[in-house]
Amino acid sequence: MNLRFVDTFLWVVRLSSVTRAAERLNLTQSAVSARIAALEDEFGTPLIDRQAKGFRLTWAGERFLTHAEHLLDTQRRMRAELGAAEPEAFVLRIGAIETVLHSWLISLVNALKVENPRMGLEITVEMTPVLNDLLRRGALDLVFTAAPVAGNGLRARPLPPEPMCFVGPAAMMGRGRLGVAELCAHDLLTFQRGSHPHVALEEALARLGQPDKRPHCLSSIAALAQLAEGGFGLATLPLSTARPLSRRYGITILDSEIDLVPLPMHAGFRDIGDNPGLSRAIDTAIDFANRAQAAA
Repeated sequence: MNLRFVDTFLWVVRLSSVTRAAERLNLTQSAVSARIAALEDEFGTPLIDRQAKGFRLTWAGERFLTHAEHLLDTQRRMRAELGAAEPEAFVLRIGAIETVLHSWLISLVNALKVENPRMGLEITVEMTPVLNDLLRRGALDLVFTAAPVAGNGLRARPLPPEPMCFVGPAAMMGRGRLGVAELCAHDLLTFQRGSHPHVALEEALARLGQPDKRPHCLSSIAALAQLAEGGFGLATLPLSTARPLSRRYGITILDSEIDLVPLPMHAGFRDIGDNPGLSRAIDTAIDFANRAQAAA
């Protein structure tokens, strides 16, 4: 029995899809289907119910699933006991919101490469809903987002939240604590409509008697910084992002009477028990993210 075929079967089951398993394993759909067919030929019985609506295993497939997990677990334990080397190379597919990109993502990938010199990286920077959907579809291994992911076989871990602040043009440096009226005398800029920072800012303005003050919404942190630099308005940014950006753009962090709600942060990942190197890299990345967020 080819254990690579067994591993492929497990990925098809985990992702409930031949297509998604093919994407995860960097194989064609026909190659994945051929591996499943080879196992079915070997045992003389179908493992996947191809007549069912949606994905479903046959009775034999359910039984084989239990044995397949035991087979690969035995293989891992044999390697560990006999001192066999782990696979030399693997690819870690990370997704992150833009806040992470502008704060600690580069430091994270540098640390991962030092620990895993043979590791390849694929990085996707997107909004939280997109990243969580890619993780559910098996297109990513690990995501750092502003909302926890949910789904079969997925895990979510909360990270320390990200403090938020107002930034303005560098000419406002040393202005002192800004009151609500002074802040609202400017245009206010925040993240895309419906995002956590946008909703939290609108709720704060309503509580403070400014329900008609509507912030402008942008999907790019760099654009927020540049508009603030140009004097278009005052922008809300994550504090760990605002600090490095204040050295690249002519902006300054402002003290204000509006207490901005921190941005929630979460790590989401799929349990990857069949690849110890990848599994360790995910654990390392989450530990790094915890420390980075705590430092913020």
